[in-house]
Amino acid sequence: MRFKNTSDHIEAYIKAILDQSGIVELQRSQLADTFQVVPSQINYVIKTRFTESRGYLVESKRGGGGYIRIGRIEFSNHHEMLRDLLYSIGEQVSQEIYEDILQLLVEQDLMTKQEMTLLVSVATDRVLGEESSVVRANMLRQLLQEVDRKEK
Repeated sequence: MRFKNTSDHIEAYIKAILDQSGIVELQRSQLADTFQVVPSQINYVIKTRFTESRGYLVESKRGGGGYIRIGRIEFSNHHEMLRDLLYSIGEQVSQEIYEDILQLLVEQDLMTKQEMTLLVSVATDRVLGEESSVVRANMLRQLLQEVDRKEK
């Protein structure tokens, strides 16, 4: 059994609001008070778990009336999403971004969790070697093209 930490609870709370309304606007300090954490922990959760590669757009305004606005990136269809992801891949892809994109494919029912686990296991720095980020980018481009081809 996996025990949830505070970051997991904050993420789940934000995702629950997103599921209801599609967009969430929060104040960092109020959310920190709700979970009895420092505002920097809220920043950490948002920076690591609500990234573009995971399918989220985040807008943040600091200051007295500051807020954090989070929304899901909406695509008209899977082809559009896959094309957008494909064009966003640079010459190198970190392990984190690679896993985020695979998780997005799982969430969009374009890949199973088991397929994701297998692909993550063969794309580590240890397995791919010195040029791992370049090889990972090539693997991801090929994977997205193949998924897109099968979706047509």
